[in-house]
Amino acid sequence: MVGKLRGGRRGRAKRALEAARMLDEVVDTQLPLLASFDERRRRRSADYLAELVKLAQDYRYFANGWIDAAELERRGRRAMTELTRLREDPTARLFSD
Repeated sequence: MVGKLRGGRRGRAKRALEAARMLDEVVDTQLPLLASFDERRRRRSADYLAELVKLAQDYRYFANGWIDAAELERRGRRAMTELTRLREDPTARLFSD
């Protein structure tokens, strides 16, 4: 039984690290595009990418055993709420969006 639990934990940790790497790739590919945006759009996009960076870090914390699945879930919901707010904020949208 203990071996199964540890194997399961390792599997979850591996998937969490894969999710973190995927988020890192998204940020890495989008970050160079910010230079071409005007200041308002650049700021909004940078805030969005910062949320993804924080979420990737939370996945790493989970993989390292520093937070449990419930805390990862809580942080993930908070990140999604913030990402939705950033995406839907009418004061942050450009006329060309």
